[in-house]
Amino acid sequence: MTEQEVREVVEQLLKRLNAGDLGAPSAGTPARTPAQPAEQGGVIADLEQIDLRKQYLVENAHDAAAFLAMKERTPARIGVGRAGARYRTQTMLRFQADHAFAQASVFSDVPAEVLESLHLPVYQTTCESREEFLTRPDKGRVFDAETLGRIRAGIAPDVRVVLYVADGLSSSAVTANAADILPVIRKGLEGAGVKVNEPFFVRFGRVATMDQIGDGLPAEVVCVLLGERPGLVTAESMSAYIAYKPTVGMAESRRTVLANIHRGGTPAVEAGAHIVDLIQLMLEKKRSGIDLPV
Repeated sequence: MTEQEVREVVEQLLKRLNAGDLGAPSAGTPARTPAQPAEQGGVIADLEQIDLRKQYLVENAHDAAAFLAMKERTPARIGVGRAGARYRTQTMLRFQADHAFAQASVFSDVPAEVLESLHLPVYQTTCESREEFLTRPDKGRVFDAETLGRIRAGIAPDVRVVLYVADGLSSSAVTANAADILPVIRKGLEGAGVKVNEPFFVRFGRVATMDQIGDGLPAEVVCVLLGERPGLVTAESMSAYIAYKPTVGMAESRRTVLANIHRGGTPAVEAGAHIVDLIQLMLEKKRSGIDLPV
């Protein structure tokens, strides 16, 4: 699904949303989030701007205030009300829109202008297309000999930490978080006297690319910032996979993972600072994953 197709789907959903009568809130029920107008000054309103944590659509609730307080703690789709045995129109349209955003994130590439703004050299795994990346996970874990050689040539012998970004299953995660998290990690490690490589970007890359990159390198730690599979809460979630002296075929338990890096989870800047602490601990203890004392 292209970006234009996603835009058309969302525009259609917005028109349907604003054509319907959502009804007035019952007495004692918190006011519902108002539907955004279909157009404001010629610009289509963003359905995502409705905060699900503050939206309560249950009619004649017994204790609406308590339920709304509970919703503040979770983005889960609770308190959405019903129309007979079905979802309300507003709830269903939001579900469809979020699903469209998630699909678009999986099937689209990180925009070239984003990579250019980050000044990241681009390398590609043995996958030749996004369709192949999604259907052949094995090919997204490895590089051909020429590409691997170019990656290794760009990593100086005195580098202790190799840091890079991969699109994984969410281009949106890279677009939303990379610009904030990369400088924090680099400056934090360099401030601690730890030399880091010039970060690069891996297209069609999965977690295990770090194994092939790190296997045999003098560098001690490899950290990949990777877009995670989108859900209906967010399509922008990034994870950091970090390993001490990774090797091809190593156990997954040797990886340390910091997940849910996004604006509604752990913000990128805060996550970057935590990653710096984790890497320093790995360098001190010379281990990672379940063997790392935390």
